[in-house]
Amino acid sequence: MSEKTYTPLPPASPVHQEDPRAKITNAEQAMYDEVLKHFSDENYELPGAEKGLLTDDEKFWLSRECLLRYLRASKWKTAAAIQRLEATLTWRRDFGLYDKVNAPHVEPEAVTGKEILFGYDVVGRPAFYMIPSRQNTTEATRQIEFAVWMLERGVDVMEPGVETLSILINFADKAKNPSLSTARTVLNILQDHYPERLGNAIVINVPFLVNAFFKIIMPFVDPVTREKVKFNPDVVKDGIFAPEMLMSQWWGGNQNFEYVHEKYWPVLVKTCDERHNRWKDSWKKLGGIVGVSEWEYKRLEKNEEIESSEEDKTSEKVEVPEHKELIVPLVPLITKESLLVTDSTAEPIPEMKKDDTKPSVPLIPLLAKEDTPAPTSNTDVKGGAAHPSAVVATPAGAAVDSTADAGASSGCGAGGDGGGGD
Repeated sequence: MSEKTYTPLPPASPVHQEDPRAKITNAEQAMYDEVLKHFSDENYELPGAEKGLLTDDEKFWLSRECLLRYLRASKWKTAAAIQRLEATLTWRRDFGLYDKVNAPHVEPEAVTGKEILFGYDVVGRPAFYMIPSRQNTTEATRQIEFAVWMLERGVDVMEPGVETLSILINFADKAKNPSLSTARTVLNILQDHYPERLGNAIVINVPFLVNAFFKIIMPFVDPVTREKVKFNPDVVKDGIFAPEMLMSQWWGGNQNFEYVHEKYWPVLVKTCDERHNRWKDSWKKLGGIVGVSEWEYKRLEKNEEIESSEEDKTSEKVEVPEHKELIVPLVPLITKESLLVTDSTAEPIPEMKKDDTKPSVPLIPLLAKEDTPAPTSNTDVKGGAAHPSAVVATPAGAAVDSTADAGASSGCGAGGDGGGGD
């Protein structure tokens, strides 16, 4: 058994290298454009709302992927999609998602660990565990608010290209039967206001009463959603989860997770707040308007890091060995010592006679090959410009800097979720 884990697993590595929703048909694009135009109108006001103008939070929520989710859920009928979007915008305000329903408000519901975000499935969907036997309150309203708050946090921890959740419900351990009316309310909220957000609903250890409940309501559930509900699967053998991303207790994974509220809760809240705020800041950088892609704003920070790295490499100063000025006089002075022969076995240098017209030794000694200065080359310098410190020797031995006033220049290189429908 591995060491105990008390905090949420860090976000999974991105599973999508390209935007899975980037390509839509021309007809779908036209429908999307119609919905986008409706909500992008600067004079748009939410019907029936006291404060009709959209807030930044609402514009942020109305991403490209959000509009496409509602269009798919509405069978690509633009009027129906607009109506559903406006119904959800109204519901989100009335429910209090932007003010009342926050971490301190729902925390009393969280202390027993009856709902947990922990790990990701094999396609990067956050895993949302629900354990009804840990029910610790009787107030249905706040129980529902807590479930919705956790759904929202599940959205916060979705990586780029991921739009759906895996919900794992375990009815093990005897306890008071959950309120069926509360369960139905949560299901309705999920269908009406979180379309295309359910990847899988995995249910194990179903008691008789709950099984009867499912048999009653399933015929009324959307067929696409109904196909995603699985009873008593082996999530590892069926390839839904990798063991290292799954709780060992009840589910057969490798993670020895134990819920300790004081350890888990602060980390969850901080992680989700930081990711939400970071992505909202990126959204603002991209214009802060309706229709900005989740794929783009979630990847902006990474793209900026890549661009910055490329710029650093491009603008990095090229290290060139220091160029030492080497002036070679055309006629070096010859000293007596320069003509000395150190090899005692060599023949002595004959003395010049008065009538000799030429000395027996050349006046200008030859430079050995290794003493010959190598020509200055700039073939290893990017850009191909002449080395700024090149020096030319004049016959008189005076050095002239050929590029004394020249400047150096450098170039810089230039420098966006997927799931099934409900």
